[in-house]
Amino acid sequence: MPLNSRFKSFLSVLACLTFSIAHAQKSKTAKADTAKFDRDYALEATMLGFFAKDGARNPTLKANKGDRVRITITNGELMTHDIAMEKMGVKSKVILEKGTSTSLVFTADQTDTYYCSVPGHRIAGMVGSFEVVKGSISETMVTGYLPVQNGKVLNLDLEKGNTADWTATGEAFKDAIYSTDPSSVHEKDMHIGFQGQHFLSSGGTTNAKLTGQIQSAPFTVTHPFAAFRVSGGALQDTRVELVGAEKQEVLFHITGQGRATLQPVVVDLANYQGKQIFIRIIDNETGISQIPYIPHDKWAHINFDDFRFYYTRPEFPNELKQQDIIILPPLDLVLNAGLSGKDAAKAMTPPPGFKVTLAVAEPDIVRPISFTIDSRGRLWVVEGHTYPVPAPEGQGRDRILIFEDTNGDGTLDSRKVFAEGLNLVSGIEVGMGGVWLGAAPYLLFIPIDEKNDKPAGPVQKLLDGWGTQDTHEVLNNLRWGPDGWLYGTHGVFTHSNVGKPGAADKDRVKINAGVWRYHPSKHTFEVFAEGSSNPWGIDFNDYGHPFITVCVIPHMYHVIQGARYQRQAGNHFNPYTFDDIKTIADHVHWVGERGPHAGNFRSASAGGGHAHAGAMIYLGGNSWPEVYRNQIFMNNINGARLNIDQLTRKGSGYIATHQPDFLAMNDSWSQWLNMKYDPSGSVYAIDWYDKNQCHSPNPDVHDKTMGRIFKITHDNDKWVKVDLSKATDKELVAYQLHANEWYVRLARTILQQRGANKKVHKALWEILNSNPDVTRKLRALWTLHVTGGINDKELEALLNDKDEYIRSWAVQLIVEDKIVSVNALKKFAEMAKNEESALVRLYLVASMQRIDIASRWEVMEALASKVEDKDDHNLPLMVWYGLEPLAALDASRTLAIAEKSVFPKMLPFAIQRIGEIGSVDSKKALKELNEKLVKSGSHNQHESIMLIGKYLDK
Repeated sequence: MPLNSRFKSFLSVLACLTFSIAHAQKSKTAKADTAKFDRDYALEATMLGFFAKDGARNPTLKANKGDRVRITITNGELMTHDIAMEKMGVKSKVILEKGTSTSLVFTADQTDTYYCSVPGHRIAGMVGSFEVVKGSISETMVTGYLPVQNGKVLNLDLEKGNTADWTATGEAFKDAIYSTDPSSVHEKDMHIGFQGQHFLSSGGTTNAKLTGQIQSAPFTVTHPFAAFRVSGGALQDTRVELVGAEKQEVLFHITGQGRATLQPVVVDLANYQGKQIFIRIIDNETGISQIPYIPHDKWAHINFDDFRFYYTRPEFPNELKQQDIIILPPLDLVLNAGLSGKDAAKAMTPPPGFKVTLAVAEPDIVRPISFTIDSRGRLWVVEGHTYPVPAPEGQGRDRILIFEDTNGDGTLDSRKVFAEGLNLVSGIEVGMGGVWLGAAPYLLFIPIDEKNDKPAGPVQKLLDGWGTQDTHEVLNNLRWGPDGWLYGTHGVFTHSNVGKPGAADKDRVKINAGVWRYHPSKHTFEVFAEGSSNPWGIDFNDYGHPFITVCVIPHMYHVIQGARYQRQAGNHFNPYTFDDIKTIADHVHWVGERGPHAGNFRSASAGGGHAHAGAMIYLGGNSWPEVYRNQIFMNNINGARLNIDQLTRKGSGYIATHQPDFLAMNDSWSQWLNMKYDPSGSVYAIDWYDKNQCHSPNPDVHDKTMGRIFKITHDNDKWVKVDLSKATDKELVAYQLHANEWYVRLARTILQQRGANKKVHKALWEILNSNPDVTRKLRALWTLHVTGGINDKELEALLNDKDEYIRSWAVQLIVEDKIVSVNALKKFAEMAKNEESALVRLYLVASMQRIDIASRWEVMEALASKVEDKDDHNLPLMVWYGLEPLAALDASRTLAIAEKSVFPKMLPFAIQRIGEIGSVDSKKALKELNEKLVKSGSHNQHESIMLIGKYLDK
């Protein structure tokens, strides 16, 4: 499903984890409830990690072979969690509500890994070890010694029941000694786990707003190791410090980790033996929220106990390590939740000159998951009632609604039902005579009766084989490309094998992450580019270049035909990919160094978090300020705000630079899934609106009654009523020059549907030949292409055009049908040697993947030697993707190209590729290269020689 989904899944969920584990040993006196189990573990699941009752993060669970084991998890928050065993392949039910529990029961047979199987949680750190061991399962404790100064044992374990040997300042440590578990200043369900009879706290959860510090008397380091126990806030200003007395330098410091249970911390003091140190415990964090209905941070305090020296490093099963602590900024302040549609619009904060109005809300729209805008400016919206569980064939509950603002007041006052009974619809586009739907396992087409806004015939299944393993990562976001193909995106955790209904496996195409396209008249399906995570947005800029927004991994990618991008998980289909193209963004939208999920709900300062839905490159005309043109907008799900990236050409591609967020929804239930501009240049946005930001296969965790559509307008916007379907061909051609891309795209699609027309072609050629603006030339070129108004010879002539954008698009269109003339190939080879534009070289190398392998040699050899492309973002790997298949044709020639290549990875990649062939000829080629490299005596070739040796020794 939408972003909501994996985003959620990732975001929210990702932010998921924290297990509290209680370890129960074998017991002859076990009660009836546990008598069946030799080992009984209870885990609390929250967003911070795996925790035992004693505070241990990611504890190792142990059992003897044959033991009957039960692991129970209890949800510590409103979030989806489960627990699974990797090797055994078993998992518990999914839980969502705070306080709910589920169990996993199995017989201990082998060492294994337990983890949360909700997508993204394991990567976030929700994973631990399960060990099958022999003998007794017990812990060995090492004796510690209290520091002594001037013959006096210091009160560093607090067992005097007071703060003797300590000096306090401020309010937090005035009455700091407690002797009950939980103490009078901690919540009653908290377990402190202190040693002896007493421990120290700066106020617990009750008095967390108090601040101050307390410092011990100085003492001499007499042992190489020390340990003490700490708990409380994972905040920079709630910490324990060990300080060198002479220079007052901090030798060691650590915070709590946002839990009450005291955990031991081990410090190596070998380098400080014989020197004076003291302990300083600081609490300068008030935790006070400035908003009345946002609760104070109860973890704004620090607890401490039992400082001791040790001769050898002590081992504690629940040792607290700094790498296990996520020190985060305060939670983002979200002002609202669960608002009405009108109040939600009022709560948003757009830039000056803009306003947000409610266009329609529940009950007139519920669960809007995808939408598009037709040639009359009307919104076609899918209500996703079936999500997240596909219904049996013929029992779907999704429907398509048509909304229209009939009088320009901003309200979608006309509502029609176009179709009902659809199943798991996740994407919609209109044009070419019908409605196109992504509805896994199908790509569907419904012809339109335009007079009555009803289906003109039965639903047609164009393609099947689309996966449903992860129903928020199915095919989605259908959009017409400038080349006349229908484009869409697909997530990484759903595995599709796409083909025409009834097609054999050999005639199908696999995809589990990336961008695909389908030709509406040729009925051809292709994977356009592979990789990423769960893209839930795609759009094209003024030059026809596509971009996608994704989740969890860095968020922005310039999509190149034949490219392979960083994956969130899994492997590329081609095992010889070896490396993939990374994000073009120079930033991420989350904070911290613990990865994307740890920043959930704390990343407003950076853009809100890692989950994104929708992609809109604003090309809506002149009414909006020029600064927004060609910028890409995306919704940040966790951050409840619209992010903007500025797309700037660099080398063969782009760099995406963070811009100030466009607006904040200020509502934690906000779930915008996509945005599109209309004929007036205003923007419509669909809002799934749901308290839960996590995908779950449990349909009960998602609200089934809410949904909204909002409209963003600038003061300069002027509402217009249009119907391009009634426009003449001449008028449609003229729309190719319109400032608002909405007219351009809709007019082009209508002309594509109407087909070839000599007058249309003549007018388009006039634009292509005479217009001074290259973006208008490109529009003419694309429209000529989709209407059959330009042939290969004419495209070949454009290879000599003075503009790099025209030349590059001529390359792509020449190879579209994968049949290339001798003259075109000759020209490609010439361009590969002499072309000055990195962009055109990128299109050239992308084109090589679409032609016969044996015809690539000359182009690949030239492009592999381009010094100016050595540090390009795309070209080194794109050249490899084009060169790699040649290894199977001629290993020696491939190695020769790789050896001469200016790209550092090219030779090692070629050696690996040829080494994997393992034939007599491939080994001969490697041996000859090895002899040459050895003879050269160059130290720079050492790694290549070693790599060759690996394959020759097989």
